Amino acid sequence: MYKKLVVIKVGTNVMTNKDNRIVRPVLNNLVRQIAELYERDIMTILVSSGSVIAGKEVLGKAKIEDTTQRRQVYSAIGQPRMMRLYYNIFRDYGMKCAQVLPTKRDFNPGIHRDNMINCIEGLLSEGVIPIANEDDAVSVTMSMFSDNDELATLIAELMNADRLILLTDIDGLYDGHPENEGSKVISNVEPEEDLDKYIENPDKQEGEGRGGMGSKLGYAQLAASKDIPCYIVNGKKENIIIDIVNGKTVGTKVSQ
Repeated sequence: MYKKLVVIKVGTNVMTNKDNRIVRPVLNNLVRQIAELYERDIMTILVSSGSVIAGKEVLGKAKIEDTTQRRQVYSAIGQPRMMRLYYNIFRDYGMKCAQVLPTKRDFNPGIHRDNMINCIEGLLSEGVIPIANEDDAVSVTMSMFSDNDELATLIAELMNADRLILLTDIDGLYDGHPENEGSKVISNVEPEEDLDKYIENPDKQEGEGRGGMGSKLGYAQLAASKDIPCYIVNGKKENIIIDIVNGKTVGTKVSQ
């Protein structure tokens, strides 16, 4: 049985380059760290974005005009490609992974929630890494998560995780614009702290992740209020997850 459980969310902007193409070495670095945690009896649940981008890589520019239907199609095409990528990389490290595709209503009390807990617990007990993503092919309107930051937070709470790590493409929450000289990363944030003055929400193009820094901080504070420390860190850095587990001060930690 594992000693600790970590939920890691990796966003689209972490795994893609400037041309919105998935960068396999980034995924390889992520899985390498998960494998290292596994050797230390620390299990991981991975919440991974990327299906829409992966679908666009396969299909190209879709002819569908309706944006919701187009996103559903991209996700349905891209999801098996993402899992094939992960399957091959985990196999290279002698590990197994599995796909979990929840919708928001699956977290409501009842049989669906109980079934999801049983499935994830079963996978973890067998040493299999669950990879969760919203089921974009069927999740629309009221059944949608706001983004995968919300999904990761709900899973962390559901499974009583010891840590929640949100991987993004910047080093954390800055006290000014990240590109401004003199701006510094805020190392520690409390669950009730007012952070509006630090948050900017740039527009995102279709196919990119839905969550910005405001979303991450909101869900990080929610997790921390439930005694799950949350870290917002740069997922492109080589050893960032191991650094967190080893107790190093990196990124922005949100905790009680």
